[in-house]
Amino acid sequence: MAIIEELRTPLYFAAGTADLAVQQAKKVPGLIEQIAAEAPARIDAVRKTDPKAVQDKVTDRAKVAQATVQSKFAEVVGSLDTDLKKLGETAQDLALRSVGVAAEYAVKAREKYEEVAAHGEEAVKAWRGEVAEEITEIAVVVEPEPAAKTETKTEEPAAKADAPKSPRKTTARKPVAKKTAAAEK
Repeated sequence: MAIIEELRTPLYFAAGTADLAVQQAKKVPGLIEQIAAEAPARIDAVRKTDPKAVQDKVTDRAKVAQATVQSKFAEVVGSLDTDLKKLGETAQDLALRSVGVAAEYAVKAREKYEEVAAHGEEAVKAWRGEVAEEITEIAVVVEPEPAAKTETKTEEPAAKADAPKSPRKTTARKPVAKKTAAAEK
């Protein structure tokens, strides 16, 4: 039963993922209809735009972005502290923060995993027609009790005691010479 318990959560996670995917797939036809309805208006808007005006607008935005990046870069470089000790502390602080953030994401991922697994368990129960709990209860009732195993063990020694014993074979031993007599001479 332990193996089944270890496999339940990943299987429920897979079932939950599949159920959520089916739910999202059911939304696709509506999205396609919405895009198809909006497409003619968007195409007309693109056709009516002046390519030169669009190019000028993109160029202006690119220049503004470049100037912003340059000023931010100059600001960061100017504010850098050349003290190596402070840089080392900052690096350690960033490393500790990244470990904390990684741990936080791991906890959130585990919570989401358990949430999807719980959704999968509910989906499986719905697919089975709420029979999953009944099957588990039946399995617990059908399992043999440990007392039944002890009864069979006590019967085996009694059966062995009633069985005729086979004669034991013995091997002939060589007579051991007494060394005391030889040692006296």
